[in-house]
Amino acid sequence: MPVTEQDIIERFPLHWLVWHNNHQELQERLQNNEWNVEDIEKRDPRGRTPLLLAVTLGRVECTRALLNAGANVNCDKDNWTAVHEATARGNATLLSMVLARRDHARHVARARGVPDLLRRLSLTPDFYVELKWDVSSWLPLVTRQCPSDTYRVYKRGANVRVDSTLLGYQDDRWTRGDRTYIFSGHGDSAKLIELNHVAGTVWSEWVEGSVAADQWPAPSRSMISRRLRSPIHLSYLDTDKICFERNKSGIWGWRQDKTELVNKYECKVFSANNVEIVHKMRMENVPRGKRFGYLPPAPIYGFLPADSDHPAVQVEPPPGVNTGDAEVSWEEYFDESVEEPDIGRYKEVITKEDKFKGTLWLCEDYPLEFQEQIMPILDLIASMTPSHFSKLRDFIQMQLPSGFPVKIQFPLFHIVTARFTFVNLFGQEKSVPHVECIQEGSRLTCIIDDACFSAGRGYRAATPHIDDRQAWYTDDDEELLHYAIQQSLMEAGTQCDQVDVWEALRGARPATPTPPAPPPAPPQAQDDLVSQEQTMLQRAIEESLRTASVWPITTQNDTVVQRTESEDAIDGLEDELKAALALSAAEQQARDALQQDEQRALDEALRLSLLDK
Repeated sequence: MPVTEQDIIERFPLHWLVWHNNHQELQERLQNNEWNVEDIEKRDPRGRTPLLLAVTLGRVECTRALLNAGANVNCDKDNWTAVHEATARGNATLLSMVLARRDHARHVARARGVPDLLRRLSLTPDFYVELKWDVSSWLPLVTRQCPSDTYRVYKRGANVRVDSTLLGYQDDRWTRGDRTYIFSGHGDSAKLIELNHVAGTVWSEWVEGSVAADQWPAPSRSMISRRLRSPIHLSYLDTDKICFERNKSGIWGWRQDKTELVNKYECKVFSANNVEIVHKMRMENVPRGKRFGYLPPAPIYGFLPADSDHPAVQVEPPPGVNTGDAEVSWEEYFDESVEEPDIGRYKEVITKEDKFKGTLWLCEDYPLEFQEQIMPILDLIASMTPSHFSKLRDFIQMQLPSGFPVKIQFPLFHIVTARFTFVNLFGQEKSVPHVECIQEGSRLTCIIDDACFSAGRGYRAATPHIDDRQAWYTDDDEELLHYAIQQSLMEAGTQCDQVDVWEALRGARPATPTPPAPPPAPPQAQDDLVSQEQTMLQRAIEESLRTASVWPITTQNDTVVQRTESEDAIDGLEDELKAALALSAAEQQARDALQQDEQRALDEALRLSLLDK
């Protein structure tokens, strides 16, 4: 039965006003409190709240009215949030409005959560530990733009101190400093003290959501500009199929459970299998003439792990389709019996799914209790800092094997891995001021001096810039990391340059920028640094990566179109390149056969030695 106008007005009155951009009536009725919270957060048949629908359609005034009425800005559909949709619209006013309200909502959530975390910590023994974390890649030119830091954590009663050196990403580089953040619990409230040891300043405030939403400062123009000219990234861990397996060590016949020493503690080593990373990228906000630099070029993107089961799928508008707002009638949108149409700007999404293995080092007799002592600290850090810690928290909240996770390693996305390690427990490895470790038999006790939770002398009062304060608890680190890696590739010789295997692995800049053209000609005789064999190998690898990077471009009509450049490259394959590939395959087969012979000889020797005994 087809839907009627009256039916939609009765069931989804706010959505109806938003769809028709009737912002004046919407604002008046919201101010008159005609709808309650449930009505404002009600989802339409396509799963969107009125606010998310307004942002997706680019209705600026409707968005403003709904935000002023208290609509939840953290709404999403298929993991795409209101901030993502505002960025995709390419409207600076809309994005600034949504970002400011999102930041305010998270500030209020932190103000409510921090006192409870400190209250939970006050019931546990005092401790000092250092949490060393780093984000790295096996490609040096990517690793050099990945952040790392060591958080020094002091806990005494309801007081927590965290020392950090990583401040944020500015001017195309990660900025460093020396900051201390002190959280003090006072019943139902908490106080935050920030010490800037470099500038010699101190700043403090009560952690409370007293700032009105309309008084919250708008994001800086530079942040808005960076978001609008960069692709939209979305990465998340799919933990539904993860399983843990004990690692083994030793040779065949004498294999046993693997253990390793991590900071003098014996740890069991487990592998987390079927860790699936889903990464999506949208680019409808990026001008078409500037998108080439953001597409994963074959010489780099082809190095992704070989256990990727799902090729990347790029969704683009078919030829002749208007890339502006899709023309959809309200009947098509609100009628559940009709296949869901794409509304707003035509979505151009690149999706990549890869399976990785995470690794955990678990200790049975670690002096700290993970759930009681460390989880509140991780919650505290995750509420203030990067989403990497949110992912860590989500990862370790699964049903882990028994033991304290002294070290954890898991992927953030494709070629980037995060590693977290607990070191210098109670200051045993390296002495720490204001920390004393007392050992009574096999029991360790940590004594924390109250002096480390005070500002001390020599600091002057200061009001830090809002951007500096937000750097401590920004959640845009994943966007920043993508941006930093992008800048690293640009510095290594623009992404349009030709980057070979050796340059990628050692992070060297190409000597001369060259356009992405057909395979290079044989080297000149005077080039003493590159041999003919290396050139042949290089050309073979480049062609292999090109053919591996051909992505099916799926349109709404489910037609598949291959990139013409790749077809031309395959058609122009030369005889010498085929010979190089054939020779490489033959050599690999010979090596495999030799390895099998050696394994059979070893097995026979082991069998005979057992018979002799």
